[in-house]
Order: sequence, then structure tokens, then C-alpha cells
Amino acid sequence: MNTSETRKFVDEVRGLEKNWMLDLGHPLLNRVADSFVKAAGIGAIQAVTRDSYFMAVEGESGVTGSVSDATGTRKRTFPDLKGGSNNSKSAEAMVKGVSKESFQWGLAAGMHSGLTYGLTEVRGTHDWKNSAVAGAVTGAALALTSDNASHEQVVQCAITGAALSAAANVLSDIL
Repeated sequence: MNTSETRKFVDEVRGLEKNWMLDLGHPLLNRVADSFVKAAGIGAIQAVTRDSYFMAVEGESGVTGSVSDATGTRKRTFPDLKGGSNNSKSAEAMVKGVSKESFQWGLAAGMHSGLTYGLTEVRGTHDWKNSAVAGAVTGAALALTSDNASHEQVVQCAITGAALSAAANVLSDIL
């Protein structure tokens, strides 16, 4: 092996230490894609698990298409398929809901990770301010993916995202 081949091999081994699922050629792209894929997978698992639970609860109670939430009000968990299907639960509706939630989880993680990295590179430091800005932008973007996004909801999600992200950053420095 000559020196250049040895360097290439060493660089590949060092690249494996970063644990990137994808190598897109730039740390920012790697971070965003990696965060998106991992969080989207977690979001899909969470959505399928929750929907399976609701389907089991509906089966026991005999009530189709709705489940009580913590406030005692009834809410729809699956829209029925149009076209006269007599199934109260629809695999198509479940896949659509899981896909949307996966996208939302991936969007939040990828956007937050990318913004935090970008702000750290631009400002030259990683602090709670970067986290707060990334959390606010991510919260607002996540609110915009909901079905009925209002101005108040976008602002509330931006404030909540900034607060949670900044608190997580401060707490990670303490602990």
C-alpha cells in the first residue's frame, strides 16, 4: 500500500466513527439526513404502536372509529375508507397517518440538527442561543405541517420549541 491508499483507508475508518447512516459528502447534509432517517423511523414506530393500541381498545369497548382522550372527549383515530367499506379501521388510513407522523418527526429532527450545526459554524460557538433559534424555527415549521395551522399555533409552537431546545442545551452542559 502506498501513502495515498493508506490515507484513504484511514479516512474511511475515521468516517465510520461518526456513525452516519448516509454519506452525502458534507457534514451538514450528513447530519440532516441522518437525523431525518433516524427520527422518521422512531416516529413511524410510535405511530404504529399508538394506532395499534387504539385499535385494541376500540375492539374491547365495541365502539368503532373513536377513542376517549384524557379530557373525556371522543376523537377519531382512523377515517373510514370511502366507497362503502364496512371496516371501521382502514389500513390505508393508518399508512397515511403513519407516513405523515414519520415525516413530521424526521422534519423536526433534521431541521433542528441542520440549523444547530449551521448556526454553530456561522457563529463559531455552540450555545443555548443556537439551540433556541433552531428550536423556534423547527417548532414553527412543525406547526405548519398540521391540518389547521393558525397564526397563534405557529407562534406557540415556535416559543415552545425554543424553550425546550434551550433548556435541553443548558441541562446537557450541567449534567
